[in-house]
Amino acid sequence: MRHQGRMDIRIKALFVHLLTATGAVLSMLALLAAADGQWSMMFLWLVVAFFVDGIDGPLARRYDVKANAPVYDGVLMDLIVDYLTYVFIPAFALFKSGLLPGWTGWLAIIAITYTSVVYFSDTRMKMKDNSFSGFPGCWNMLVLVLFALKPGYWTSLIVVLALAVAMFLPLKFIHPVRTQRWRGLSLPIALLWTFFAGWAAWVDFDPASWAHWGLVVTSFYLLFVGIAQQIIPERA
Repeated sequence: MRHQGRMDIRIKALFVHLLTATGAVLSMLALLAAADGQWSMMFLWLVVAFFVDGIDGPLARRYDVKANAPVYDGVLMDLIVDYLTYVFIPAFALFKSGLLPGWTGWLAIIAITYTSVVYFSDTRMKMKDNSFSGFPGCWNMLVLVLFALKPGYWTSLIVVLALAVAMFLPLKFIHPVRTQRWRGLSLPIALLWTFFAGWAAWVDFDPASWAHWGLVVTSFYLLFVGIAQQIIPERA
């Protein structure tokens, strides 16, 4: 019976790796949609990938994939998928959509892809409380908001460059699942962001959609709550 239980948890741990790997398929589907200019469909696939990325981590810790499925490196697999879904495809969409025309688009995609690959390989990116040190390269979230709000290209470019710099500043950005402080509020807001993002993409970024206001509010919280935690001392 004990041996059977051991085999069961190994199978579950393996399936967690396979779940993480589905992000590569989702990223390809998103890229194919982007290549055809189907931006709403692209973001719907990225939202699904974002949801998968949110649940595979807790499952990996629950079934201890490092001990029970050590043949595959879940951390490396996750980083590969994250670079595709968080960085590469959103940068492609930002450039091809025309939101940043001409040289502004070139500057943006160079800044996004270059700084992100450096950041993703930085061994200091995680803090002791599992938050991120510096903006964690969530360009999929930013680009989706830009598609929804469609600000002027100067505003978009300034925001992109500011966040590219913020990747290497001593600023705290929470992980909604793993950062324990205020997690009771942060996790529901992250889920709400996912819902608003999916709804905005579903209605093809209709400017009259109420989902856009939800995106603004939840994005503002997720972007600045970590900095607020740095400013507000934690009670003993």
